[in-house]
Amino acid sequence: MLDVSNIHIPLNRLDGSIQSEERVLRKAILRRLHLTPDDLASLEPRKRSIDARKKSDIRFTYTVRVQLRGGSNAERALLQRLAKRHDDRGVRVSSDKRFELPAEVKGTSSQRPIVIGAGCAGLFCALALAEAGLEPILVERGQDASRRTADIQRFNQTGQLDPESNIQFGLGGAGTFSDGKLGTGTKSLAHRYILETFVEAGAQREILWDAKPHVGSDVLPQVVTNICKRITDAGGEVRFGTRLCGMGISDGHVRSVTLSQTDDLGISREETLPCDQLVLACGHSARDVFELLRDSGVTLERKTFAMGVRIEHLQATIDRAQYGPAAGHPALGASPYKLVAHLDSGRTAYSFCMCPGGYVVAAASEPDGVVTNGMSLSDRAGTNANSGLLANVFPEDLPGEDVLAGVALQRSCERRAFELGGGGYVAPAQLVEDFLEGRASTGAGQVQPTYPRGVAWSSIDECLPSYITDTLRRAIPLMDRKLHGFNTADAVLTGVETRSSSPVRVTRDEETLQSVSTAGLWPCGEGAGYAGGIMSAATDGLRVALSLMSH
Repeated sequence: MLDVSNIHIPLNRLDGSIQSEERVLRKAILRRLHLTPDDLASLEPRKRSIDARKKSDIRFTYTVRVQLRGGSNAERALLQRLAKRHDDRGVRVSSDKRFELPAEVKGTSSQRPIVIGAGCAGLFCALALAEAGLEPILVERGQDASRRTADIQRFNQTGQLDPESNIQFGLGGAGTFSDGKLGTGTKSLAHRYILETFVEAGAQREILWDAKPHVGSDVLPQVVTNICKRITDAGGEVRFGTRLCGMGISDGHVRSVTLSQTDDLGISREETLPCDQLVLACGHSARDVFELLRDSGVTLERKTFAMGVRIEHLQATIDRAQYGPAAGHPALGASPYKLVAHLDSGRTAYSFCMCPGGYVVAAASEPDGVVTNGMSLSDRAGTNANSGLLANVFPEDLPGEDVLAGVALQRSCERRAFELGGGGYVAPAQLVEDFLEGRASTGAGQVQPTYPRGVAWSSIDECLPSYITDTLRRAIPLMDRKLHGFNTADAVLTGVETRSSSPVRVTRDEETLQSVSTAGLWPCGEGAGYAGGIMSAATDGLRVALSLMSH
């Protein structure tokens, strides 16, 4: 097979349907390689991106995998013909390197490995361990996708929060209800395996080649449910509604874990299991787990994290800024953006988890605290665009010596936001013009906030540290230079966004991936400080699984 890159398709040749894309792409490949239709056995997109640098001539750029009917002999002959024409640039023999997991591993322990947390890191770690025959126990404090969805809907409608089943906790972790963006700035052979796993579990096939793939929060619950079933089919066990509440450590090694399970009547029972192989993929919001680790003598360290707000614009504003006259073309869909502003103060502000055609969500996991996040459905058809608008919090910004000082700061901002909202998990909100001018807002303009519990118009300066709000206030005009309309007067800022990443790292040895202080403990994923999104978390889960298999 051959990979052909830099295939450019003008926007005006596409109508947004898969059929037209396949037809136009096939014609382009035949023309590019000087082939007849009978020469071509198959083609498969491998990458697709939008080149919108010239608004009057927007193009889609593809890399395509091509198979000829004559097999490898025909492909060699084609490469020779192209070389003679000096027309072989961008055409190469496909790489057959793939990420592979061991089919079966003979465990080095008589005890089943236990994985704490069923977010993407925990899911992929448990999947790899299960399919290697190690029969892991996957422990998730939240509920399965169906019950979790119902719990979130009830919270949105009534303000009745379940601290153990919400946007943060439950099958699939926080990523299930934050659009399912699968982009990453890292490179790994595991990425293709992860994407294929999502597709096999029900995600759209286009995520295999989109440069900015996403699944959608309406599709992800079924996807993670199917991955969970694959784990149990392979011999793993999944326990929902079950929390890690104790660890037995002796001689610097994990010996046992204590789990607490609460039934539908609210009755809790504890069980202590022997365990000498423990994967900790608890997510960035498992604050009680961080306290347990600290109090158990496991080495933790402060790390840089970020806080800020959600910013909402009309999606049409973003589309016009990105695509010019072509905005609204069915092949383009809702436009994303990614912005960063580096200030001379040494501070940085940036967009995070941008959700085209999406909604701001109520992401609280503790009573009396307001937390925002964002999500899109698979069609990204909402009226508004939203994104986290964040600034860094550095370890030196935090007072005292407590390694969990970042958690304390997050919690204080969330509780202040709750107070500003007047209770009921109503969120404080402010218009961008008012924020830039330093005055409280009194109502919405054209952009209607989508936060489901409602907003109270106020000033977000009252619920975030000044170094955060000062950074955002200076960054917004700079971002507008890159994306015209970003500082639209009636764009809405909704607070607070505090859970973009973990404020603490569970320090591990980078060779064995085990805790530097506690053998048999594998910190994993975003909550442990080693990932920053679905793809990097899933990749870290696979890395940890491979490390555990070798010990």
